[in-house]
Amino acid sequence: HWALQLLALLCALLGLGLITYNKHLNGKAHFVTWHGLTGLLTVLYAGGQCAGGLLLLYPKLMKNWTLAKLKLYHATSGLVGYLLGCTSLMLGMCSLWFTTSVTSVSWYLAMLCPLLTSLVIMNQVSNAYLYRKRSQH
Repeated sequence: HWALQLLALLCALLGLGLITYNKHLNGKAHFVTWHGLTGLLTVLYAGGQCAGGLLLLYPKLMKNWTLAKLKLYHATSGLVGYLLGCTSLMLGMCSLWFTTSVTSVSWYLAMLCPLLTSLVIMNQVSNAYLYRKRSQH
């Protein structure tokens, strides 16, 4: 999981760099849309999530914290990061370029994908939280 997350972060940083470079070449402003701002926030958040994931690889660094509690917080903050990414994606799907390129039912299907996957992931995190609560009693 950590290797894939690190690869995803590297790809996100590369994408962010290429987009920034392309905007620079074309003389366009950086991070002026909601899509651009949430995208930047998502990449920064993913970097923080990767740093936090190190605590799961080396849980002894966090004294007075159980591994179960660290995993729960990591999963919850991962969900927040995923929702940030989906928000950025969906804001990109509302852009003029996307709405002229993808029309009618295809646009709604494209918008439905991140919504449905977000519900699945939220369900997994809430089940983990409920399982933890039950196991404490």
